[in-house]
Amino acid sequence: MTRTQVKAVRSSGEVKAPSRRMAGLFSIYLRWRLGRRFNCVRVANVGRIPPQAQPLILFANHASWWDGLTAMLLAQTILPERDHYAPMDEEVLARHGILRSLGFFSAGFFAMDQASARGAAQLLRAGSAVLSREGSVLWITPEREAQDVRKRPVVFRPELGALMTRMGRLTCVPVAMEYAFWDEKLPEILINIGEPLEIGDGSMEEARTWTNLLSYATAATLDELAMLAIERDPGAFETVLSGTGGGYEFWKRLGCALTGSIYYHGNGSRS
Repeated sequence: MTRTQVKAVRSSGEVKAPSRRMAGLFSIYLRWRLGRRFNCVRVANVGRIPPQAQPLILFANHASWWDGLTAMLLAQTILPERDHYAPMDEEVLARHGILRSLGFFSAGFFAMDQASARGAAQLLRAGSAVLSREGSVLWITPEREAQDVRKRPVVFRPELGALMTRMGRLTCVPVAMEYAFWDEKLPEILINIGEPLEIGDGSMEEARTWTNLLSYATAATLDELAMLAIERDPGAFETVLSGTGGGYEFWKRLGCALTGSIYYHGNGSRS
């Protein structure tokens, strides 16, 4: 997909439902890419996510370039039966060949221009469309740029708060991500799921109020993750990905992706 084609998708305002087959193929790429660069992907308190909550927003801090890929891997692993969507800067989509070849919109991404007010308006339109679809989950990183996980206060752009004022009842869950070296040559991706915020009616408050509330929730979730990271206890986390995995796992995942079936891990969980 060329830069012009990416802009055309953005301008149309269309958000296509993700393809299960394409999402499965993209999952294979995610596991290969992250498995080469990180020792493990670990998540704590995953049970805090209400699996049946609708509409559902998961909002995360922005710690590095890897956040988007990490979030999509997490989404496909912990909520495999939901459709996941995430905005991505159109300039990034235009630069990265793997996203173009896989068809980013078929894997749940939608383009937005993060450098202009038009991009903010596009996020409001696309976000409203996503949240109106049954079974959909919106993932978003409201920080303007990547920040150190210890920086306070956590400052969010206003778009997510504005989106919430357009909604009635919804659930918002904070997600904290950190990239840390423990005892291995490669770093760990550490994730913590915060306490869910059950919103009775988003239109009852101003966008600024929601923005501040979400930033406070993110800071608390990051602080909790920091304590877990300091302890270096793998038992406090569930392992989402460990290394590159074996050849059998690769071919099994590829077969499931091509047929559109669900992949079952050895422990019985699925993704």
